[in-house]
Amino acid sequence: MTPFTARVIEVIQQIPEGKVMTYGQIAREAGSSRAARQVVRILHSMSRKYQLPWHRVVNAKGEIAVQDDESAELQCLFLQSEGVELLGNRRIDLETFQHHPNAD
Repeated sequence: MTPFTARVIEVIQQIPEGKVMTYGQIAREAGSSRAARQVVRILHSMSRKYQLPWHRVVNAKGEIAVQDDESAELQCLFLQSEGVELLGNRRIDLETFQHHPNAD
């Protein structure tokens, strides 16, 4: 495992219940601001193994980015069960629910 991958896993594990982070934000926190797509791949391949709270990761607009309808609905349910309110079509108000590791 690369140091970047290990750091991404660590950042995702530290997202508190009821908060979200974006793919790009996680990449920046892990040390590579241009690696948002790599964060997607890490989430896809390692969520089960490391029990990552994958549902707490959204795109830069605060939208559920999972393409599979069943997984997207599951992500919505998980977030709502943690108190995250969804706006309109699977979108989260980042001003309210975004986790900022060094500011929260």
